[in-house]
Order: sequence, then structure tokens, then C-alpha cells
Amino acid sequence: MFGISTFCLHQVPLVEALEQISAVTDRIEVMDEGLHYLSSADLLETHTRHFSIHAPSRGTNIASLLEPIRLASIEVMEQCMGIAAEVGAGVVIHPGYFAWEEERDRARQQLARSIGELTRIAEEYSIRYFIENIGNWDYFLMKTPDELPLIHPAPLALDVGHAHQMKCLDAFLSCPAGHYHLHDNAGDTDSHAAVGDGTIDFIPVMTAVRRSGIEPVIEVVTFEAAMKSIARLTAL
Repeated sequence: MFGISTFCLHQVPLVEALEQISAVTDRIEVMDEGLHYLSSADLLETHTRHFSIHAPSRGTNIASLLEPIRLASIEVMEQCMGIAAEVGAGVVIHPGYFAWEEERDRARQQLARSIGELTRIAEEYSIRYFIENIGNWDYFLMKTPDELPLIHPAPLALDVGHAHQMKCLDAFLSCPAGHYHLHDNAGDTDSHAAVGDGTIDFIPVMTAVRRSGIEPVIEVVTFEAAMKSIARLTAL
């Protein structure tokens, strides 16, 4: 079974996205941004589906050197975790970024502080959370496997497309992961294309996914791309 992220329908209200995706799969990841921002669990509780939630990332930074921003970001994550707890969902979180290369080490320290706080909050809510690896985005942390110690003890959310863009997918596939995002690209831009429309070899990807026993999430730009991805992955 493959899950689908509401990212593919981010331009329509969440209620419509959930209805459309629910007709295909019972596993849905809500991209908690824009029209799909969750202020409560009410809408999710009306659907008998297995949910995960991608926490807000575009206005947050859990590695910020500005402590008020880091703390506010943790507050946003905690609100998201509270909603996730009501529907038994896991939460995917971006690792944060720094503004200047000279700030990298201090940003790593801030990320470590945030991981400690998020781990405590997740334990209080009895949910799991995952830290996602990032693609070739300037100043972001957690882009290659050598940075995995930065997120300990949080499990990795392995974003296959991001890893491919960073030319380290094979190395990431040999690492334990607790969650998977599947999408394709040509190794240049983070296009979130349909599986098979880029240059990723999904045979070893699916070998790792199946070995893990985890149901992966298709995270592509359109609903049509999601359908194409499921068909192609099922055939492997």
C-alpha cells in the first residue's frame, strides 16, 4: 500500500484533497501548510484513514540562532504533534537552516537542543516523529548521511528525491529509516516528479522500503503524477 501526500492537491481545500485521495488509498499525509494548514484535528477525525502529518516548514526553523524564532518553531511543532496525537499520526519535520556559513556549527547546536525538546514532547503525546533529509537547498542542515548524528535519537524520514539530488541516495538507502517520501527528479532540481519521469532507479529503493515493512508516501506535484507513480511502483 502506498500513501499519498496532499501536496499533490495543495491548490484545493483540504476537504476536497482528502476526498480525492481517500478514493485511492487509506494512507494520507497532510502537508500542513497553505490551504491544508491544520488548526485542529476535526476534519481528519471525520475520515477513517491512516494519517501522517508533514509539519509546517516554510515559516519555521528549529535550528534558528534567534532563540525566539527557534522557540516559536518548537511551539508550532508541538501544536502539530497535539493534532497528530488525536488521530494517531506520525509527524515529519524539517531540520532547519542557518543564514551564514559561519553559523553552521551554532545551528547544529540549536538543532540538537530542538531535537531534545521535540523528543520529550513526542513522548508526552505518545507519537512518533521523523526528521527529513533535505535536497540541495542552500544553508539547510541534514542533507547527507554523515549528518545523521545531528538528529539522534529521532528516526530519519528518508526523502528519496532529495537524496538523489544530493547524489547520496545509495548511502541513505543503507541507513535505517522510519518513514519514506517517494518522488523522482533528474538529479538537478527538486522537481517532485512522478516515479519514472526522472533518473532514480527505484528497484533498490523499493527493496529497501519492502525490507523495512514501512508503507511509503508518494510526494509529487500533481494527483495524476501520484497515480502514475503508484502504477509504476506496483509493477516493480
